[in-house]
Parts: sequence; structure tokens; C-alpha cells
Amino acid sequence: MPKLNARLHENAIPVATDERIVSMFLASYRDRSVYTTRNYRLAIRHYRQYIQPKTLREVTWVEVESYKNALLTGQDLKDSRKLSPATAAVYLASIRSLYKWASDPNIGLLPLNPTTPIRMPKIQITSRNRILTRSDLEKLLQALRQQGTRNYLIGLMLAMTGLRVSELVDLEWRDFQEDITESFVWLIVRNGKGGKTRNVKVPALLWKFLRKYAEEMKAQGTYEPDSRLFPISVRQVDRILARARKTCKLGKSATPHWFRHTNATLALLNGASLQQVQESLGHTDISTTQRYLHTVEFMKKSAPDYVADSLIHLIEKRKRS
Repeated sequence: MPKLNARLHENAIPVATDERIVSMFLASYRDRSVYTTRNYRLAIRHYRQYIQPKTLREVTWVEVESYKNALLTGQDLKDSRKLSPATAAVYLASIRSLYKWASDPNIGLLPLNPTTPIRMPKIQITSRNRILTRSDLEKLLQALRQQGTRNYLIGLMLAMTGLRVSELVDLEWRDFQEDITESFVWLIVRNGKGGKTRNVKVPALLWKFLRKYAEEMKAQGTYEPDSRLFPISVRQVDRILARARKTCKLGKSATPHWFRHTNATLALLNGASLQQVQESLGHTDISTTQRYLHTVEFMKKSAPDYVADSLIHLIEKRKRS
């Protein structure tokens, strides 16, 4: 029996190092967008620095809860940087994904998932305050048009399709496909959040501008079916929009994501269903889309409007007297 136990011990699979676990986890997500993988890598590196000298295997839910509090307060962190609940949730979601994957019985790299009891930070819904008015859109698009055709198209694409900026800069010309009826064009978003693919219908007006832009690129010899529409980075798009804000003196810190909030809100205001907006924006959970519905309902008629309706006759009566 002792000899058998010794033999089993010799054949046992060695415990994987943290570096090996993280490397395998990131490799399993290689079909996700480059931005998702980058965020996972940064978050996991930050977390591992915090838990030192403990390893991923040695951590309990106590350390994870402590890490969550450190993110929200900035205490006990090397950079002492306090994060917003939304940003902290992104960090924690990356850690949760790592542990969930590594502790899966079919993978078995870690015995337990210490993130299971951890509640995610409560995120305040801010989309209501991050919507561009029609006047805002007009000013921004006009400023972008002054910068040139490409930058104007970037603004139109963000406004009309609601794409994430990471999805926008990854688009290639071959991602546009004509419908079988030849009556409209679909945009195939291949690198959506979570590595998912979805189809977005391209408005006719937008397609008209895109075809003209493609002809200009062909004339310059820079067009290829597998070439990107906008071969620039996310940060460059941020800078382009910042310059447009400054030009038109917008007075709002509008980012590319504001176009996405605005797209969803305008779609719902003008009759689109929740399911249509969910599919177009690529929301995994419809509750994410419902946040915009709450904003729309608030914009249509709120409690003070009903009170005003009931008191208007008193106000009008006083004015007449």
C-alpha cells in the first residue's frame, strides 16, 4: 500500500503556478476583443499585487472583500487611487471570471471560487445625465465635419448605430453585407463585448455617406475589403471628439459613449421596442436596456407634470383675476 501511494504521488499533476493559471485563462478568452483581454490582464495584475504574498489558491473571500473595499476607498493600495463603483465593478468582474473559470470542475486549476459571496458595488445609473440633445448633436457633428470626412463619419456612425468605440475602430469594409432583398445593408459586428457577434441595420442615409467615403478611399488606393474603415485607436477617437467639443464650445464632457446612450434613448423615444434596442446595442441582459426605458419614461412625463396638470386651472384662474 505505501508503494502504491508513493506511485500515485509521483504521477500526480503538479499544482499550476499563478502565472500559468492567468496565462491559460487569458488564452481561453483569445476570441474576445483585444480591449476585453487587456482589461482582464490589467485587473488581474492589480489584484495579484494586492494579495501578495498570498497566491490565488490561498485567498479566501475575506481578501476579495477587502480588495473590493480598497478599490472603493483607495486605502491599502499602492497607487492609493479611489475608483468609481462602475470601474471597481469592472476590476471585480475580471477577478470573478478568472476564479470561476479556474475552479470549474472540468478545469480544476483552483479548488474553490472565493468570489462567490462577494456582492458587486452598487452602480448609480448615470445614462440619464449623459445624453446629447439634438442641438448638442448638431453642434458636434458640424465641428466634426469641419475636421474632415473621416471624423464626420465617425460621429455619424456612433450616433446612428450606437456602436461601442472599441467596436467602431475594429470595423472592416467586408463587415457590411447587403440583405438578400437588396433593400438594405447589415453591419456585422464581429468583436462585440464578450466576443459576441451581432448584426446592426445600417440606415440608408448613413450607407450613402459610407459608399461615398469608400469611393474616395478607392481613388486614393487605400481601400481593401479587409481594411479597416477607421485605422485609428480608441484614444484617437477620444481626442477627435474632445477637439470637436472645444470647437463648438459644448460645455459637456461628452465622450463617445454618450453617443451610445443617446442612440438608445432616441430609439425608444421614437417607438423602437426594448428587444430591438437590446439586439442593436448588443446587451446580454435586457435589464441593461431597461435602464434607458426608465430614462425615456422620465422624459415623457414625470410626477411633477401630473401635479402641474391638476393645478393649472388654479394658476390660470389667478392670472385672469
